[in-house]
Amino acid sequence: MKTFFFLLLFTVTCISFAQNNYIVKTEDGRRVLLKADFTWEYIDAEKPKPITDTSPANTSKPKENKGCNLVEDFTEPKLNKKIQTQLKRGRATIAHVKKKVAKDYNCKIADVLLISVSEQKEKAVYHFCANGTKTTYKRIGNSIIKKDKFF
Repeated sequence: MKTFFFLLLFTVTCISFAQNNYIVKTEDGRRVLLKADFTWEYIDAEKPKPITDTSPANTSKPKENKGCNLVEDFTEPKLNKKIQTQLKRGRATIAHVKKKVAKDYNCKIADVLLISVSEQKEKAVYHFCANGTKTTYKRIGNSIIKKDKFF
């Protein structure tokens, strides 16, 4: 009887851990989290705004960094070369982080400015100005994510 009870308990726990959550995109562009318990919730609170003006003057001209309030002769902080060398293998150097930020904000890598950094070998917090928007990314090991982002 005990064996049957423990076997049943083991089976039920395995089944409960085997269920997954899924992220899907609706027709209007919002992302929805479908949970294993048959509930759902919006990840994106508001609908994405459609791009109406596609003139070549708007697409080729990069945005200025007006929203970050940087001084004219601003220089990016120097990073520890030893840590950056160790991060090359895991593709988590500052160049890789800037590439991810540029991809997330639809801009060129040259438009992404590093404002400040708190860096160690295991983890780091980077503050950037991308297209006039201040943003924060963090690195844990070789994983790079936006600080507020869970999914």
